[in-house]
Amino acid sequence: MREVAQDILDAARPGRLHWNLVPARLVTMALEGGEARLSAEGALVAETGEITGRSADDKYFVDRGELTSGVDWSKANKRLAAADFSALRHTALRHMAGRSLFVQDLWAGADPAARLKVRIVTEQAWHSLFARNMFRRPPDCELHAFAPHWTVLQLPSLRANPSQHGTRSGTAIVIDLSSRVVLIVGTAYAGEIKKSVFTVLNHLLPASGILPMHCAANVGAAGDVAIFFGLSGTGKTTLSADPKRQLVGDDEHGWGPHGVFNLEGGCYAKAIRLDAEAEPEIWQASTRFGTILENVVLDPLTAAADFDDATLTENTRSSYPLEFVANAHPTGMAGHPRNIVMLTADAFGVLPPISRLTPEQAIYHFLSGYTARVAGTERGVDTPQATFSACFGAPFMPRHPTVYAELLRRRLAGNDVTCWLVNTGWTGGAAGTGRRMPLEATRALLDAALDGRLAASRFSEDPAFGLAVPTSCPGVDDRLLSPRAAWSDPTAYDVAAREVAGLFEANFARFADRADTAGSRAAA
Repeated sequence: MREVAQDILDAARPGRLHWNLVPARLVTMALEGGEARLSAEGALVAETGEITGRSADDKYFVDRGELTSGVDWSKANKRLAAADFSALRHTALRHMAGRSLFVQDLWAGADPAARLKVRIVTEQAWHSLFARNMFRRPPDCELHAFAPHWTVLQLPSLRANPSQHGTRSGTAIVIDLSSRVVLIVGTAYAGEIKKSVFTVLNHLLPASGILPMHCAANVGAAGDVAIFFGLSGTGKTTLSADPKRQLVGDDEHGWGPHGVFNLEGGCYAKAIRLDAEAEPEIWQASTRFGTILENVVLDPLTAAADFDDATLTENTRSSYPLEFVANAHPTGMAGHPRNIVMLTADAFGVLPPISRLTPEQAIYHFLSGYTARVAGTERGVDTPQATFSACFGAPFMPRHPTVYAELLRRRLAGNDVTCWLVNTGWTGGAAGTGRRMPLEATRALLDAALDGRLAASRFSEDPAFGLAVPTSCPGVDDRLLSPRAAWSDPTAYDVAAREVAGLFEANFARFADRADTAGSRAAA
């Protein structure tokens, strides 16, 4: 595979190549090149310009006939004709010629049997540091013979031409399974690097019987593993960063025959309104040398990071390697999970703060992926919107969602796992009327779920959704546990609950022809 992936870099005939530079050198070059500034705390602070989130409408797979027959062509997985990609590739080669570029040779995946060797080529030093933060770094002794399986070219200063390249706009994230190349143009948002590699893994790993997951994972002192599914803004990073448990990773994992393993080597945490008391692990990692703060505003006098300032975007980010987390798991490889937590930010305020799921309900909610898209995470989203994202990560899943659901069904059947649905969204009313679920209550509920206390509690069935809801939990107001009781107007709750149940049913209808894999309906 080496010659296929490396051809495009050799053919570009770039100028000087900066190979596998260490953080101190990359920070120095980013500062000298005017790419970024240094915060008072020591973090490198970079801005991405107009584009401050994922360009979800600009992601493509090159149509390669039989080679891409497994791709679920959809809004999330658009086709790009091979001829159009050839033209864009040729334009990229001309753009790279003679330029000074940064190269990092990295691993995606902690499990040696399943990892992907990725060469990431960037125009700017700070993006090279981002890649180094987010993926796993091979030892120096292996770098001299590094043979990449895939190459990622990130060229933000190059814009696609829709009339010549078949794209929707000047921004494009293109994955080509034939040449094993990812080409990112027209956007400096660093998240596209990590998510494009995740998308590639989501295509490759199922063939090996490995379930790729958009989830966080941690492990307790007794070796009990917990995974946290959820889209951006639902609390994966915050809730998995638990000082009582080792962090395996905050966003992307695989679940194979021997257990869960991290697909990354770093964290990409949302930084807006980051609080030192509520999120001490993330705060400490975000206020030190080697971390990148993306679109975080600096105080003009002190140069201190102002995590409350959303002037540039709500989607401010902090990128740091896992070793910056004091209780990070040393290998990124753990056993099979004992608990699975599915996080949702329910914008309607009708779901319980926590409920226990049957295996069938777990498959249903995995395929549904209900949450609220949080302002700023995607371009064009200015307010929270109720949405369904299959597998809690539809934008990154190239195959049909039921492929991943079937892998999850097999894993659940072969292991003793308790599944939970946790609402980190609203209670007492919809967004704008109710209030956001108290973080301290969510933490208390999760603590009780993960240590086994909650499973021993009494449960009652939620009449709107057929979910098993605990009637009490130490440290949590009983009235909060019942979403209907939390509303001042129970009749208004009933109306809203029926509306959301209807949305679930309408969304799930698209899986009706694969009902055996999809699981049963969750609503009663």
